[in-house]
Amino acid sequence: MRIDIDAVTVEISGARVVEDVSLRAGSGQFVGLVGPNGSGKSTLLRCVYRALRPTAGAVRLGGDDLLAMTARDSARRLAALPQEAVAEFDFTVAEVVAMGRLPHQRAVARETDEDRRTCATALEAVGAGHLADRGFLTLSGGEKQRVLIARALAQQPQVLVLDEPTNHLDIAQQLEVLSLVRTSGPTVLAALHDLNLAALHCDLLHVIDGGRIVASGAPHDVLTPALLADVFGVRAHRVPHPETGVIQLLFDRLAPR
Repeated sequence: MRIDIDAVTVEISGARVVEDVSLRAGSGQFVGLVGPNGSGKSTLLRCVYRALRPTAGAVRLGGDDLLAMTARDSARRLAALPQEAVAEFDFTVAEVVAMGRLPHQRAVARETDEDRRTCATALEAVGAGHLADRGFLTLSGGEKQRVLIARALAQQPQVLVLDEPTNHLDIAQQLEVLSLVRTSGPTVLAALHDLNLAALHCDLLHVIDGGRIVASGAPHDVLTPALLADVFGVRAHRVPHPETGVIQLLFDRLAPR
C-alpha cells in the first residue's frame, strides 16, 4: 500500500517543528528518514500513526485520508513501533503480541487458532518464541524491542511505521530485524539513527534538518560527504561494502574552522 505525506506542517507551543513536508513511500518500498536529533523525524512519524494531528497538510494511505478513517480501520492497514513504548502492566509476552490482532477481531470475539498461529509465527520470526510466557517487564531492552516488533508484524499491516527500531538491539539483531522487516511485505517508513543501516536497507532516503526535507533519493546519491558535513557536522569517507557493494560510511570530526 502506498503512503503519501502531503505538505505536513506541525506547530507545537508556537514553534514550527515540521514545515511543509511531502514524501511518498510506494507499495512495498522501504523508505528511511534520517537527520540529526531534534530535526523533526519522530514528530512527522507521530502524524503518520495518529499520535499527533498535523497543523496543516494530510497523510493518506492508499489514497485515503488517514484522519477520515476510524481508528480500527487505520489499524487494519497500518502498524507502528514508536521510539518509546510504555507498558504499565506486566502482561506476558504472548499477551503483548496478541494485542496486534485486536484490529482484526470483533468487539466480543475471542482469540482464534489463526490469531495464535499468527502471533507465534511473528515471535519466532524475531527470535523471541522462547519468551512467550515471560512477563514483558522482566525483559531486557533488546528483548522488549523484539517483542514489540513481533506485535507489529502480528497485526499484518500493509504499512509499517518504525521510529528507531534498532534501539537496544545488538549488531546481529539489528541486521536480522531490518532484513526481516524488509522482506515481510508491508510498505515501511522508518526513522533510522544509523546511517550505514539506512544505506544498506532503504530503497529511498529523505534527510530532514530543521523540520524540512533537505535531500531525497537513493542512499548512494543522498549520503554525500558534503551533505553529511552540512547536516550532521561530520567528515565522511564513503567505502563500498566488500560483498554487497553498498556504500558504507566512516566518520571523522570536522576540522575546526
